[in-house]
Amino acid sequence: MYSTILQEITDGLSAGTVIPYLGPNSLSLEPETCSVPATPDDLVKQLTTKVSVPHKIRNNLTAAAQFIENFKHRKSIVSLMHDAYAPGVKPNALHQYLAALSKKPLLIVDTWYDNAMANALAGQDNWGQIQGVSQAEHYGEWVKYFYPNGNVTEAPEADDWFTILYKPLGSVTPAKNFIVSDSDFVEVLTEIDIQTPIPDRVKELRSGANFLFLGCRFNHQLTRTYARQIMKRSSDKHWAVIDGPLTRMEQKFIAEQNITRIDMPLAQFVEWLQTGKISQAPLAA
Repeated sequence: MYSTILQEITDGLSAGTVIPYLGPNSLSLEPETCSVPATPDDLVKQLTTKVSVPHKIRNNLTAAAQFIENFKHRKSIVSLMHDAYAPGVKPNALHQYLAALSKKPLLIVDTWYDNAMANALAGQDNWGQIQGVSQAEHYGEWVKYFYPNGNVTEAPEADDWFTILYKPLGSVTPAKNFIVSDSDFVEVLTEIDIQTPIPDRVKELRSGANFLFLGCRFNHQLTRTYARQIMKRSSDKHWAVIDGPLTRMEQKFIAEQNITRIDMPLAQFVEWLQTGKISQAPLAA
């Protein structure tokens, strides 16, 4: 059973040695509270209902975003992304649990465009966001630093934050930063292997830490690349809560990165975090 592993994770979260790494599927925990696109498929469908794109790329988020950027304008894709995520997301049980962790400093990585985790942290003291930014809008800069009130600050301020919310793909709030088109990702991927786009404070906090992947799938090269580079030079033990069958590439990735896969629904895992027990026994490890 997973009891030993789950206890190790909750102990690590309480001690501040485990870094939560959230993917878009974390929004599916409470779908009734989510009125924004919660998966790449959902997002590209919404974008392509507003702007006509060639049929062969209608299901490819980064290519569709690039088409809109090329034939409309960068401002058009930013506006469409803002419209998609402007409704905001009420923090679900996972966001609330992570925001309430008392051990500081705490790094939370959130790889989607919503503001749920930021909303959960809104009542906390001394935290801030580090967001990835597009070279098309901020040439020569890889990230922006934001106080909780949305004001921009500089990198040294992050050294004093108790909690850092790292949004490598940007976020709808506070400044509509989105890494979403092919060209956005090409710029980042050109440099990410030498770690240039990753903030120094994130590099410091990940050192020796374990990563816990929640709401993530690794069935796309981009998600694997970001995870691999963000967790670089951390510890050699990590976990991922993924329910159901894995693709061949997912199996290969988690083996390469020494990630222990926990095969249970995210809702069950969050129930464990909250109560120390689950209502239905998970599969054996």
